[in-house]
Order: sequence, then C-alpha cells, then structure tokens
Amino acid sequence: MAGRINDDDVKAVRDAVPIDAVVSDYLQLRNAGGGNLKGLCPFHDEKSPSFQVSPSKGLYHCFGCQAGGDTLDFIMKIDHLSFSEAVERLAAQAGITLRYEEGGYTAGTSGRGERIRLVEAHKAAAQFYTDQLGGPEAEIARRFLAERGFDQAAAEHFSVGYSPAGWDHLTRFLRGRGFTDRELITSGLAQDSRSGKPIDRFRGRLMWPIRDISGEVVGFGARKLRDDDNGPKYLNTPETPIYRKSQVLYGIDLAKKEIAKTSRAVVVEGYTDVMACHLAGVTTAIATCGTAFGGDHVKILRRLLMDNATAEVIFTFDGDAAGQKAALRAFEDDQKFAAETSIAITPGGMDPCDLRLAQGDAAVASLVESRTPLFEFALRHIVSRHNLENPAGRAAALDEAAPVVANIKNIAIQHESAVQLAGMLGIRDEQFVVKRVAQLARWARERGGRPNGAGPGPKPAGHGRPYEAVPAPAAPAGGPALNLRSPAHRTERELLKLALQRPELVSPAFDAYGVDEFTAPPYAAVRQAVQDAGGASAAGDGYLARVREAAPNDTVRALVTELAVEAIHSKTVDDVYAGVQLVQVRLRAVDRRVHEITGTMARMGAHAPPEQLAAVQEELWVLQQYAQRLRNRGAEGL
Repeated sequence: MAGRINDDDVKAVRDAVPIDAVVSDYLQLRNAGGGNLKGLCPFHDEKSPSFQVSPSKGLYHCFGCQAGGDTLDFIMKIDHLSFSEAVERLAAQAGITLRYEEGGYTAGTSGRGERIRLVEAHKAAAQFYTDQLGGPEAEIARRFLAERGFDQAAAEHFSVGYSPAGWDHLTRFLRGRGFTDRELITSGLAQDSRSGKPIDRFRGRLMWPIRDISGEVVGFGARKLRDDDNGPKYLNTPETPIYRKSQVLYGIDLAKKEIAKTSRAVVVEGYTDVMACHLAGVTTAIATCGTAFGGDHVKILRRLLMDNATAEVIFTFDGDAAGQKAALRAFEDDQKFAAETSIAITPGGMDPCDLRLAQGDAAVASLVESRTPLFEFALRHIVSRHNLENPAGRAAALDEAAPVVANIKNIAIQHESAVQLAGMLGIRDEQFVVKRVAQLARWARERGGRPNGAGPGPKPAGHGRPYEAVPAPAAPAGGPALNLRSPAHRTERELLKLALQRPELVSPAFDAYGVDEFTAPPYAAVRQAVQDAGGASAAGDGYLARVREAAPNDTVRALVTELAVEAIHSKTVDDVYAGVQLVQVRLRAVDRRVHEITGTMARMGAHAPPEQLAAVQEELWVLQQYAQRLRNRGAEGL
C-alpha cells in the first residue's frame, strides 16, 4: 500500500488546476459579479443559481444546500471519490507525479483509488479498441461505418473502435498494463468464464466509448456485426462503480460547450444518430445509453442549460408507435425543465443517421428546426384517443387534456394552447376551455402540485399524483440560526468576509479584536479560526486553506467557505468601507460593555466601597471617551 500523499504535492495539485476549470466540466458558469461565477448547484435541485465559485480563492459554495469547499472537495463530492482518489485524478490532469510518505513516487498500481484504476483501465481499453479498427479483422466494422456515411475521420473524432473476436485479447492486453483480474471484472471490461478465468465482455463488435461529462471514459456501447453473434444487437457496459446508465449521456463531452453556448440540447436515440447530427452541424446532439431518458438525465442538462427561460430541449423520435411512446414518456419529465421542450418526428420512420444518408446534412438540420412543442404533441395524442363526434367524447378529452395545458409554465403560451385545445376538440366556446384551464392552474398553485383535473379538497384514493410537501431548510448545526436582519450580525458578517477575502484592508486592527466582540456564536468560531491560523496580518499564500484547516468542525469550515465566496455588499471595497465595518463592530462591543458597567454600578448602590466604585467609574469614563472618539474619527480612532 502506498502511504500518505506528500503535503507539498497536495498543495501543488490544488494550485495547478483552477477550480472554475474543474467545475465547468460539470455545469455552466456565468458571471456573478465581484470576480465570482455562478451556476445551478449539481448537488441539489434548484430553479435559480445559488452555487458560486471564486476562482481567485479556489473555493465554491452553494447558498442553497450549503455545500462548499475547494477543488478537491468538489471532485470528492460530485464523483464520490476519496481524498487520495481526488488528488490522484487532478494530479494526472496537471501532469504532477505524486510522492507518498512511506516511500517514493507512485508506481501506478498499488495504493491507487479504485475509481482511478477503473477509469485508467477504460482509457487503455478505448485506445486498444481504436487501434484494432485499422486491422484486417475489423474490415466488417469499417464497412458498417462506411455504409452509414462515416469515414475514417468521423471514426477518429468519436473514438470508435473494434473489439477482436477472440476470447481474451483485451484481458491479456490490460494484464500487461498491470491491471488485475479483479479490476477487469469490476470494471465490466471482462467477465468470468466457465473455466473461472476472465474473458473479454465485448468480442467482435463495433465499439463506442461512453464518456461522462468531464470526458473520462466510463463504459462502452458495442454493436453486433456478425450473424453468428448470439448476443443482443447492442450490448452496453453493466452497472459498475463508475458507470450508471441512467446518469450518462453519450456525446455529452463533445456537446456540452455548445449546449451551454446556444441554450439548446437535441436528444436522439442512438450512437450513430449522435454522430450523424454532429457531422451535419447539429453539435448539441446527445443520446441515452440503453435506457429511457429520465430524471438523472434531466439534471445533467439543467446544469448546462442554467434553466434559462429561452433554453430548449428537442427530442427526436421515430414516428412509429414505439417512438410516440418514448415521446410521451419524455413529456412526463417536461416540468422538470425550465426550458421549453419540443419534439422532431423523423419522416418515414428514418432516424437521423438514415436521414443524413438518404437526404444529406441539410435534411438533419431541417429536422431539428421543424420541431413541434412537446405539449402540443402530447395534446394531439390525448385527443386522438377520444371520439370527438359526440359531446361525451369531447368532454372526456377535455378532462384529460386540460390539466396538460394548465401545467404549461409560460402563462401566455398556456392561454394560446387553451384556445388551440378548444379548436382540436371542436368546442366553439373557447372561453369555456380557457377558464377551465385557468381554474386548474390556480388550484395547482394553491396546493403546490400539478394540475390533475380536480379542485381543492381531499383526493380520492388512486387519483392523480400525491402532492409532496417541500421540507423547510434545516437550520445550520453548531449554533443558533443567524439573524441577518440584526445590524450587529450583518456587520460582523461583512467584517469576517473582509478578513477572509481582503485581509489587507482590515489588518492589523482586526487581529486585535477579541472573539467575544462577535455576538453570533458561529461568527465567533470563524474569528477564532482566523486567529488560530495566524491572523489576518499573516495572510498570504495558503491563508484560506489554513483558516479552513483551523476550523474546529465541518460546520464552521463550511461557514468559512461561505464567507470567503459570498460577495461583499459594497460596490466599492476599499479602506473606507473596511474602516466602517471595523468601527461598527468595535462600537457595538464598547456599547455592550458600557451597558454592563452601568448595570454593575446600579447593583453596587451608594454603599459600595469607594475604591471599587472609583475603578468601575474610571473604566466607564475610558470606554465612553473611546466610543466618542470612534464616532468622531471613525477608523482613525481605533
């Protein structure tokens, strides 16, 4: 086992990889002002961005769920890595060779985190497969690609490869790279055979590497090429510690920047469809990997689309029954997007790959542009199931379709769609339908749920969806909830932010402030952490890291991160503003002491020993003079 990673190497890794570069692999970041960036938190569902990144400080913090920390903390949390695995991953990105305390440099095998090893095995396997695509045996694979309009350049762009037909070509190759049989089985690249020895999972197939949003290969999709292959047409990597099919989107590594830039994503059904779309100029195309589009896929796209009201997700499906079923299933997730959702039905049952082959790149681009709002598609499907020739059929169709319209987020579109629904149903009284939809929408807002056709009151058993209560956010542990309406708490918070973000503006005065000058216990704990880290006057390289390490627990450490990232509430952050915060915190502390002394004198009464009374009176006079000086001279009076 390798030992503890050298502290200097850990620091070098933190410094080498900018936090905004790491975070932007997982979500879209926009300017938040004050040098900070913001985006939708990847750790909890939210409709407006409360996740902030401070590149200058190397920290992130979510003001919604309170998650926060540095680059390593982010990687550990989002990819479920241990500390050493996170360091090793970022070290590999930065080209830093790590030293371990118990002996030398990492040799690349022992002591490495499991996830790192599995990712490395997939990276080596992807290269092995792409190398095989040029060999004689892979002629059938090259012919398959050519017949679908993909040349060698296309294959290289998408890293398409070929798995040899033998039993253990990849297994022997990876063993030679130092990977163990247990690692190969765990990774899903190999499987146990009847003889008890591992054999290749993928044999004689066309291979697509499946990458996560950060670009790491985590699995493969394999297409059958030969008639004597008794396996399924498409075979994917099984569920592994690094691969969850419900949490990956094929092509997301190539499409993410364009999705964020254009606020549009195109969801297709297969690997070749993604390739065809990208080559036709639709570079926002992505696909699921052997599973239906679901909630976890929505989360990935929402982080890239930033829930922009003008954003759009376009689904492409075949016009057959299976395609319609898939479209309606996608519609169930419509309300999880702030983006508008649309559907593009491929003509003649052709998928985008077939369409490109038959009619060229322009036809693929035209398919996407000819989209129809997904709710309109769902409405037409609902209406088509009812007999509109009689009043009962029209009423039944209205009962089923009206909640769908009431659920449309945009009020203007909701109204227009209600009018459109009246036309579909053949109901001449458009206002009747409009009022019915508006009533359902109002009931839904009042009850906090989705419209389902019934008004206020208890739901009959089995009718509609249960309304889910939204839990109130828990108060932070480790002290009472902070009352930010309190002037004292607001000022203490500002002063601590200055001490963490702009220590040069409050030093050396800040270091003379006692912990008891901060009335909120959580703020007093942060003040103590700054003191234990050497004080604001000692700020320099690694200052924030020292303060975070000095925090007594995770609660205080999270507050340090929050204060280090939160914007300072002033357009001009200078000596004058810092001085005002210093004076206000000190003045309130002095006023509290004056109040205490006044109470002490009242309790002492007229019969107190003269020398004791004189001492108390002198302290009171000194404090009153000091307070007056602060009020008259500001920071100069400190």
